[in-house]
Amino acid sequence: MQKTTRHLQESLNSIDQAILPPAGFLRCMLRSLPRSALAISLSRTSRRWQLAQVQRQDIHNSDVPLLCIACEARHKGVGGALTPQQLAELSCHTKRHALAPGSAMVAAGSDSGRHSNILSGVVKLSKLLPDGRQQIVGLQFAPDFPGRRFSPENTVTAEAATNVRLCSFPQAVIESIATKSRETEHRLHLQTPRKFDEARKWMITLGRKKAAEKLASFICLVVTHQNPEVPPGNGPIRFELPLKRADNADFLGLTIETVSRHFTKLRKSGMIFVENSRQITVNDKGRLLAASQGIA
Repeated sequence: MQKTTRHLQESLNSIDQAILPPAGFLRCMLRSLPRSALAISLSRTSRRWQLAQVQRQDIHNSDVPLLCIACEARHKGVGGALTPQQLAELSCHTKRHALAPGSAMVAAGSDSGRHSNILSGVVKLSKLLPDGRQQIVGLQFAPDFPGRRFSPENTVTAEAATNVRLCSFPQAVIESIATKSRETEHRLHLQTPRKFDEARKWMITLGRKKAAEKLASFICLVVTHQNPEVPPGNGPIRFELPLKRADNADFLGLTIETVSRHFTKLRKSGMIFVENSRQITVNDKGRLLAASQGIA
């Protein structure tokens, strides 16, 4: 009898400490119950506690490294193609670092030996012509992967256009992980066509659209990648243009004067509000998208 009483007392103390504040209320309630009802109550409480423990482990994804759980790019970048075990292997070799605007990431023709996922910010890709002229060939946002994934040589120069945070890892490690699993290699390759589709879409913008449509398309590009969850028609959306005025003109294949003139037209139409040369507020994303397609 004393043993049973002591066991019940220990169970009560355990429940008091682990589950319910205030503990005194639970203690008084359980002591008022018959002994048989008390045993049933303890059994049910113990079962609920065990289920809660299992659910807590599921919520926190205990198999995924802590560094990767909080990563903004885990589900869409390279990490999105890896299993929890492969993420754990990769996380042993990753480094996070920040770059200021204008900092060079990778030079054309170089082999850094490391790859990176963009966690935040915008990276500018450019090529240098033989006569010294520079052409901006693309912008990359989180969780893009600057450089060529399975090639040791970079064909473009990557430079931070804004403040950029990166997660980098050795090229040999990601290649080793892909080699061990055909399924993983396939998932990594499936991420490549998206970049080709975006490049073809931008070729149409540069080759066929008018100046006003090009500028509206550029603003839509930045807004969509910086605020991907905002549907058309919702606003206002305030953001900072990643490029300087001269780079905007270079990227669009226009003169600085033409870009400035069409910025003024968009402002007067009410679609955007220009605070300064870089700070822009889009008042209606739907109207801006229509303008980029020549509908407005």
